[in-house]
Amino acid sequence: MDSNQLTKRITDLIFNKKGYDIKILDLRNLTAMSDFFIICSADSDTQVKAIADEVDGRLRQDGIRSWHKEGYKALSWVLLDFVDVIVHIFKKDAREYYNLEKLWGDAPITVVEDPALAPALPAKKKPGRPRKVQTN
Repeated sequence: MDSNQLTKRITDLIFNKKGYDIKILDLRNLTAMSDFFIICSADSDTQVKAIADEVDGRLRQDGIRSWHKEGYKALSWVLLDFVDVIVHIFKKDAREYYNLEKLWGDAPITVVEDPALAPALPAKKKPGRPRKVQTN
């Protein structure tokens, strides 16, 4: 699985646990450290842990193991390092404080929308006869 496919898989897993405000920072032209950062928010330490466990556990089932994990004790910022893709799961206030998007401001950023929140396409109207409007 290349880093683009891994990024897509991780964002899907984050949405499984209701993570939100997902942004992907493309670091390929800025550093050799990693290809992408994925940053997401959660509302509680329980949700931070649930998202981290979902991503790490499901990828492990796929045969992809994280190289390093950090932040499981405090649960305000958990980092999962998959070498080419590094996942940052923040409680909302910690994300605002550390502001990685600004720190890596030169990186192109992609905002990922939750597919479950996408508006449904309107139903097609059946063609019919024009209505006559009655006037007095």
